Amino acid sequence: MTQSLEITPIGTVVGGRVDPTDDYWGGQAIIRLNPDFPVEVVQGLEEFSHLLVVWHFHKASPDDVALHARSPRNNPAWPSTGTFVHRNHRRPNQLAQSFPRLVKVDGLDLHVADLDAIDGTPIYDVAPYFQEMGPRGEVSEPSWPAAMLADYWC
Repeated sequence: MTQSLEITPIGTVVGGRVDPTDDYWGGQAIIRLNPDFPVEVVQGLEEFSHLLVVWHFHKASPDDVALHARSPRNNPAWPSTGTFVHRNHRRPNQLAQSFPRLVKVDGLDLHVADLDAIDGTPIYDVAPYFQEMGPRGEVSEPSWPAAMLADYWC
């Protein structure tokens, strides 16, 4: 469990939001893949409606990592939960996953909507979203995520 992995970004977010605030995400941005990639790396991608995108909270500090239980958004109305229950920059590797809608493919520019990463964010992986690889069976969660994320998307 002590093995580390060094990875290089495959692209960058261009446009969209510039501030990493909690709510009112939406709008469009571009995932600009590295220009050294041949355009064939995205061949066929335009046939998919959504992507799975792995990115890094590049504006966060390693000092922000919180390895303890705490209330989401520091709201005492919500239960104290552990680090791996939160989906924010306080995680050990400060990585995130998003599922934006793919609007169009233009060369190595992937135009997306509803990507909750800010302008300049390093992208570490992009893949099409396959329904067949999504959750199987009934999905359950406590009530607090719906309350917390009521205004997440605009």
